[in-house]
Amino acid sequence: MDEVGRGALAGPVTVGVVVVTQTVGRVPTGLRDSKLLTPAARDALVTPVRRWAADFGVGHAGPEEIDEHGIMVALRLAGERALAQLAAPVDAVLLDGNYNYLTPRRPAGTEDDGPDGDAEGLFDAPAVTGPAAPAVHVRIKADMTCAAVAAASILAKTERDRLLVGLAERHPAYGLEINKGYCTPDHSAALRRWGASPVHRRSWRLPGEDPGLFGGSDVPIGFEEGRAEPAPHGGENRPRER
Repeated sequence: MDEVGRGALAGPVTVGVVVVTQTVGRVPTGLRDSKLLTPAARDALVTPVRRWAADFGVGHAGPEEIDEHGIMVALRLAGERALAQLAAPVDAVLLDGNYNYLTPRRPAGTEDDGPDGDAEGLFDAPAVTGPAAPAVHVRIKADMTCAAVAAASILAKTERDRLLVGLAERHPAYGLEINKGYCTPDHSAALRRWGASPVHRRSWRLPGEDPGLFGGSDVPIGFEEGRAEPAPHGGENRPRER
């Protein structure tokens, strides 16, 4: 499994899962971590990856869930939704990174408390209905050393990118079709001018949310100084393609 969108300012966090067994064939030609591929190369690998994998799924957790529960819970929800799309439970999961966000934590003082047993509240969102969480293993840079994790990253990245292109049509002021929700100079400038849209992660400290930037605390956060309306949702002020 691999995730994309963790550090973005807007849009969902997305987790992809690719199932491999002893019977899968040769790894698709050109398969690499999605971050090392061009958008065209990623798109071209989607069909080969789906044909190669024994099963696959992609799950999302939206900005409202990130705001309500925090990014780690949102990652777990997205991961559970990806696993719930599989035809059968898996025996184990290999997660990219060094942190197991998929397994819910026990509150402090409960049985089998581990070194992180005091993390009550980090994973307190309700679980998605589905099979019980499998055994989870973490590996740093797994997306660069494991073909299945690289494949999961491609499915997650391409699907999330398509979602952000669709969101850009409804919220054209932010250039989401270009930046995919990540912080860029143009995206930051749009946030300072227009404030956050409904697809931004409002619990995060977004550019422009410091009232001092707009002349004092009397200016509502999310509005350009002197304006009486939020960012446009039509075609005006659409960022130019770079």
